[in-house]
Order: sequence, then C-alpha cells, then structure tokens
Amino acid sequence: MICSYCGSKNHMDSENCEFCVAPLKKQRPKMREFIYLEQCELPFGELSLFHTYDLLILLRLVREERTKSYNLMRSVQKGSKLVEIDSDTLAFAESEYRRYTARMRVIEGILIDRMGYKPKRVDDKLLESLRKKVENG
Repeated sequence: MICSYCGSKNHMDSENCEFCVAPLKKQRPKMREFIYLEQCELPFGELSLFHTYDLLILLRLVREERTKSYNLMRSVQKGSKLVEIDSDTLAFAESEYRRYTARMRVIEGILIDRMGYKPKRVDDKLLESLRKKVENG
C-alpha cells in the first residue's frame, strides 16, 4: 500500500506508514457535487469528512439561513408589541436562530482547525480562488 502523504510503499497489513506514520486507510476529503443546507445537521464526525471547499459553501448557506432566522425573530419580537403573538411562535423563532448559530460555530470550528482562521465573508471570489487551487493541485 502506498502512503498518500509521503508516497512510500508499505506492507498491506500496516495501519500506519512506516516512514511518516500517517494513517494509511484514512480517506481524504473529496469535493461533493451538491451541498445543501440540511447537511449542516450532520454530526461533527461526518462534517469533518467534508472537503474545505464544501464546508465553506455550507457555512455560507448556514449564515444566510441564520440571518433570515434573526430577521424573523426580530420581526416577531417587534410584532408582539403591536399584535398578540403566542409564545410558541416567539420561542420557535428564537430556537431556530440559536440552532443555526450553533451549527455555524461547528462548521467554523472545523475550518479554524484546517485553515487557522474562519473567513469573515464567504463570497464567490474566495470560493473561486480555492476551487482553482484545488483543481490545479
């Protein structure tokens, strides 16, 4: 078996590379064809297998949804002063905002581990430059 990190040959029954001690059976993340918002609900272990590019797209989707949830929450809070709004509606709006905030932090944490920072903004320019680096690779 050939190590995907250093390129040395190893015995087939080895768990780690004999030269660099990297795990031989660990799969490297590959870019996915589609990323959708519901994937943010995956557990940490599965999210950590996503490619960095895919995590950035997912982070952008989660941040957008979090912003929508925040605006809804603020609208409901303001509306409750003008019109009678039940506490369940207000609690739902607040829980959605908290849920997307927590999911955003998980994804940002994985990105910090990989990149050393979390991007303030995930725009097309950042994604395009990363995509070119990956393709030229």
